[in-house]
Amino acid sequence: MAGLKQDIPALKKFVAQVEQLVQSSTEQEPDFMPRLGEAMRELVAKDDWLPDSVAVPHPQFYQQYCLYVDPQDRFSVVSFVWGPGQQTPIHDHTVWGVIGQLRGAETGQGYRADGENPPEPYGEIERLEPGDIAYVSPTIGDVHKVANAYDDRVSISIHAYGANIGKVNRHVFPPEGGPAKAFVSGYSDPVEQ
Repeated sequence: MAGLKQDIPALKKFVAQVEQLVQSSTEQEPDFMPRLGEAMRELVAKDDWLPDSVAVPHPQFYQQYCLYVDPQDRFSVVSFVWGPGQQTPIHDHTVWGVIGQLRGAETGQGYRADGENPPEPYGEIERLEPGDIAYVSPTIGDVHKVANAYDDRVSISIHAYGANIGKVNRHVFPPEGGPAKAFVSGYSDPVEQ
């Protein structure tokens, strides 16, 4: 398992489920999103498996720790660790994804963005509590801004993406409009305890 070196039964089971779904899918945009969501819901139903080394916040920046990367880069699993009040810029993913809330809570606002005009919020602000899931993809809505719902505690969500998300060319959309800025997120280094 590329990513974490520990044997974590809950994560291994989830990875096996995603691998089976990816192998059986014949579509570029997966037709298996509901089953993927159920697998994620099962993974985040218990908060007793995530190692401390990939649950450490940074005082300034949210952290994206690699839990697993498929050897063929078909999918990846990460933990997002949000310090109090931390948030992302408005960004896209360019691939499918499912988010499961493990600890704390986070909010997400979808946007319409064309890389020229100021991004426009659309839909309601979505709040994820432990056990909740959400989806992103180019076909259902891929641009959003996410934030820790709390100003006084850490929140953690688990994300699975349809590529090695740490290597994907993605975009940040300036709130004032103008050209999207390309970025590759990479991964945060686990913190040895």
